[in-house]
Amino acid sequence: MPKRVLTGIVVSDKTDKTVVVSVERRVKHPLYGKIIKRSKKYHAHDEGNVFKEGETVRIEECKPISKLKTWTVLSKVGADAPAAA
Repeated sequence: MPKRVLTGIVVSDKTDKTVVVSVERRVKHPLYGKIIKRSKKYHAHDEGNVFKEGETVRIEECKPISKLKTWTVLSKVGADAPAAA
């Protein structure tokens, strides 16, 4: 089974080797049918402390690293991100 990959915005980089990424999804309200936004925060492993608050990143599911961390940061997404080889 392939690992899940999500895209979100870094909301905190205060902890060592960890970033908190907020992932937003759009769902249809079950009764009214309006599209609403739902968000969830994920703690992701950032080995080199490279990613900063406000950046858009891709995270990938991995085996548990700690109590809260079960994701690792893959790469930065956006115009100033380096091209993937």
